[in-house]
Amino acid sequence: MRLEDLNWMDVEEYLKQEDRLMFVLGATEQHAYLSLLTDVRIPMAFADAASQSSGVLVAPPLNFGCSPYFLAYPGTISLRVSTLIAAMEDIVRSVHQAGFHRILVLNGHGGNSPARTQLTEVANSLPDLQLRWYDWWLSHSVEAVGIKHGIKPTHANWLEAFPFTTVGELPDTPKIPPRVPGIMNAKTAREVYGDGSFGGPYSASEEIMHELFSASLQDILQLLKFE
Repeated sequence: MRLEDLNWMDVEEYLKQEDRLMFVLGATEQHAYLSLLTDVRIPMAFADAASQSSGVLVAPPLNFGCSPYFLAYPGTISLRVSTLIAAMEDIVRSVHQAGFHRILVLNGHGGNSPARTQLTEVANSLPDLQLRWYDWWLSHSVEAVGIKHGIKPTHANWLEAFPFTTVGELPDTPKIPPRVPGIMNAKTAREVYGDGSFGGPYSASEEIMHELFSASLQDILQLLKFE
C-alpha cells in the first residue's frame, strides 16, 4: 500500500489504527549496466513486498542522495550532504506531526549515511518517535547469501542485478576489482572504476537473487515489529 494511491482522508483513517510507515531513501547514480535508479528500485521492491505482508504504508521515495564521487558519469544527480540531512529531517518531522510515530527508513545507498546521524538528533527531540534504519546490502542475512555461494557483494555487480534493475546487457566475464587509491574526485573515480562496477560477477542465478530478496524481506518484516 503506497501513499500515492491514497487521499488524505484515507491516511487519516489509517492512522486511527496504525502509526507505522516505511520510507525509502535512494539515489540517482551510475550502476554500470543497471538502472540509474537502482538504489531506489531495490528498496522500493522490498517495501512493496513488506507492505503486502504487513499492511504498513509506504511513503514516496526520496530519489536523490549523496553521490559526489560519481558526478563524472552522466545521469548521476547528487545532493550536498547538508541538503540531504535537512530534507530527511523535514520529511520525518512532517510525517511525525501527522501521526506516524514508528518509521522504518529503507536506505538504498551508502553515501546517505550522514542522514542517519541527523535522524538520531531528531529522535532525541521527539521522545515518542521510534526510528529504524536498514542498509539492506550490509545486513548479515545478505552477507550470508554471498558467503554461501562464494561471491562477494559490492556496488553494481551481481548484488544489485535484479530483473527490475537490469537495463543493459550484462558482461559474462567477472570484472577484476580495481585498485582504489583512496578518496577520489569524480574524474579520478571514473578513471578507476571504468564501467562503474566495483568488480566481481555482474550477475547471479535467478535462484540466488530470489534467496537474496527473501533474506532482506525477512529482515524488514522483523524490523517492522518494533518494540
